[in-house]
Amino acid sequence: MNNFTFQNPTRIHFGKGQIAAIANEIPANARILITYGGGSIKKNGTLDQVLAALENHSVQMFGGIEPNPSYENLMEAVELARKEKIDFLLAVGGGSVIDGTKFIAAAIHFEGEPWTILSEGAALGKVVPAGNVLTLPATGSESNSGAVVTRRSTKDKLPFMNSLVYPKFAVLDPETTYSLPAGQSANGVVDAFVHIMEQYLTVRDNAHMQDRYAEGQLLTLISEGPKVLEQPKDYGVRSTIMWTANQALNGLIGQGVPHDWATHMIGHELTAVHGIDHAQTLAIVLPPLMDKMRAQKAPKILQYAARVWGIQEGTDEERIDQAISKTRNFFESMGVKTRLGDYGITEKEIPVLIDQLERHGMSALGEGRDITLDISREILTNAL
Repeated sequence: MNNFTFQNPTRIHFGKGQIAAIANEIPANARILITYGGGSIKKNGTLDQVLAALENHSVQMFGGIEPNPSYENLMEAVELARKEKIDFLLAVGGGSVIDGTKFIAAAIHFEGEPWTILSEGAALGKVVPAGNVLTLPATGSESNSGAVVTRRSTKDKLPFMNSLVYPKFAVLDPETTYSLPAGQSANGVVDAFVHIMEQYLTVRDNAHMQDRYAEGQLLTLISEGPKVLEQPKDYGVRSTIMWTANQALNGLIGQGVPHDWATHMIGHELTAVHGIDHAQTLAIVLPPLMDKMRAQKAPKILQYAARVWGIQEGTDEERIDQAISKTRNFFESMGVKTRLGDYGITEKEIPVLIDQLERHGMSALGEGRDITLDISREILTNAL
């Protein structure tokens, strides 16, 4: 295990009725901007609960933050926040809304072109504090320091991480997820699964706690993921999925170990160019990536095969094949298709995706920095 320093400053309020807790989390004299997505929070009663909790606060609202939040749209929120002298942000929604709100928080007082926060990793100065009410468990963004933003005009989808944008608090009430469409629930499970795999399926030594914790999370998603589709209003199932998705990317299982993230970086280009849902891109890329990198990752894939899928029989190659097949079948069982062809993408479109990776400096991916552009091309070809 490598040396590390870890702190997660986000306070989490988990469970029924916890939205009321935001009243004591935000200063009474704060000028609040509530950010949200397409409006489902108005239909399912979440917004009513939020506004009731903030009845004695000054509140403005900015809606319409889309999946894969766009820079252009977020800059409109930045201008509104500057005009109204907003000094606290409250994201109400899923990972895209929370990601977008982190960018807004960083950009409001940023001196210069805010896009450089993403394109150049520009240093941040004053950041507006933010909290969130999570309505779609998937990304873990509610209690981590990362975000991903898309610039529609240039088809760039770029991540940034900065400890200054950790949310001050997060409310995780499983009842807010009851009305999610089945596709979004499935995407959330797949997204969390791959987050775990990108931190777990890497070559390292003596990270026993991280491994066992990651394996427990994977087993939980495998057992409970299908139930969320069958029993969408089961509080116990929704609670388990919500907490597992949070723990998948709150920073803990990734401490002291190398990360991969190649699946995400390749997937981001599929979203930027073709508009495929983020989780769907992960389901497309992970199986062929595991296959292509089987030699380098063999010890961990075999461990994954045995501990997560109970695969004990056969040669090393046979067990690796089975583990990859089980992974793909799990995604498919959640209703998430795993082939580029399922989304109308053909081989002739792969060069554009490789050009995008090269343009974004993604030519040496994976924990060993050995996933070159040629290997990324093979992974995508094998995903057809």
